Amino acid sequence: MSPRGVTTPDVRERLFAAAERVLERDGPGALTSRAITGEAGCAKGLLHAHFRGLDQFVAELVLDRFARVARHAEELRGRVGQGTVAENLHGTALALLSSAGPTVAGLALTRPGASSHIREALAGGAPGFDTVQDAITGYLDAERRGGRIAERADTAAAALALVGTVHHLLMTGAHDRQQAQERVGQLVTLLDAALRRGPGDAASEPGRAETE
Repeated sequence: MSPRGVTTPDVRERLFAAAERVLERDGPGALTSRAITGEAGCAKGLLHAHFRGLDQFVAELVLDRFARVARHAEELRGRVGQGTVAENLHGTALALLSSAGPTVAGLALTRPGASSHIREALAGGAPGFDTVQDAITGYLDAERRGGRIAERADTAAAALALVGTVHHLLMTGAHDRQQAQERVGQLVTLLDAALRRGPGDAASEPGRAETE
């Protein structure tokens, strides 16, 4: 435990990681300032020295994880032409799904102060789902120019479908982690097939989807 007056390195990430462990192990009802600092092994007042309260802490945790996955999505540009399109989309979707896991996202929804802070930050330009969606669209546009997906593929619709599905899984918390990952994998398979065919191709060639 860090003694009083001694600087704790990377304190925000240390507290964020501790909060995620508390949530994963004990659930939202156990998330208190004392539980977080105890899990982090630091002074009890450290959280309030860096955040105005638990609502701001939860909001900043969610925003930090959104920013992390936005950076991951923006790195897709460097993967154009590498691996497969499906693998690249799947990796980004899983990163988004784990960026602020269902428990964290659900917790923010139950705390009006945290939700308000998140909305204000996103409206002010903080990275969020829109940022990820734009990055995925840009990546797919580049893959289309490189010929790895159909010329008429609707890249914006594919990005919206992927991000929207993950958003739904995060916000509803309707599935456990493994089920959510399986749903994302199924969606990526469908999107990959649609992107390679382009609109109208499947209808004009009956049975093609089943033989691919």
